[in-house]
Amino acid sequence: MTDLPTTLRERLGLADPVPVGFERGEVEEADGFARERIEYRGLEGDLIPAFLFTPRGCNPLGGVVVFHQHNGEFHFGKSEVAGLVGDALQAFGPALARRGLAVLAPDAITFEDRRAAVRGVEPDYYDWLQHYNAMSYRLLDGDVLMRKCLDDAQRALSVLLQATALDQRLVGVAGHSYGGYTALYHAAVDARCRFACISGAVCSFGTRRREGTGVTLFEAVPGLARLIDTHDVLSAIGPRPTMVVSGAQDKYSRDADQVVAKVAGDFITELRVDRGHALDQERFDAIVEWIVGRVSDRHKEKPST
Repeated sequence: MTDLPTTLRERLGLADPVPVGFERGEVEEADGFARERIEYRGLEGDLIPAFLFTPRGCNPLGGVVVFHQHNGEFHFGKSEVAGLVGDALQAFGPALARRGLAVLAPDAITFEDRRAAVRGVEPDYYDWLQHYNAMSYRLLDGDVLMRKCLDDAQRALSVLLQATALDQRLVGVAGHSYGGYTALYHAAVDARCRFACISGAVCSFGTRRREGTGVTLFEAVPGLARLIDTHDVLSAIGPRPTMVVSGAQDKYSRDADQVVAKVAGDFITELRVDRGHALDQERFDAIVEWIVGRVSDRHKEKPST
């Protein structure tokens, strides 16, 4: 596909990125970093809460938006990236901030503080239904959830840039599982993402269909599989540096190595392990090191003043 970003944007009706007003909230000081609550409005006027992590004692070297996982836990969002709840190997906010990066971790729609019925990190029986409704109500209106999710993602990157005043060349996106799918599509359509780390989220439509794995609800776009496949989306990110992390025993990245092999160019760094979906220490550490390395590489490329 010659111009997937334009084609997908037009298919979704996705608007271009815009400046986003935001409000700063409470700041918590921690070992090596600060965590600040940030709030801003989405496309539909909805409130989007996020955590902004910044290194203590120095200006950020670069920045990354980290999209949280799904894991059937709608009561966990930004707080899992913060290491406050859930899996400690999802706590990319503190890990990256301690290495000198600014990190924005927003709640995805229908997660944590963006649930319709409750807020916070306690589960509610109808959490899953809110997520389903976010897709189905939009389909009733001739709209799709992907447009909303990608617009949210673009706004998150805008807020990161505005809140930190970082050089646009020094920011990217990352995520595991649901967050990985978000990072994959976001980086493909938004050239401001100067690098992308995609974990547990690269698998062809054919393999997912054949194995009954299913798709994320925001991929429920009529005709999407006739238009593109996963390798097309990956290709659209190039030549920007991209890391693809996968497990051979992970149904959500079953054929990630084959998908990557279809992509022309050498912009992809691939880490494949013979394990399952949940991150382990090896993959967590590798993701952190790769992201820090991309920012360091960008600094080397910048002309001296």
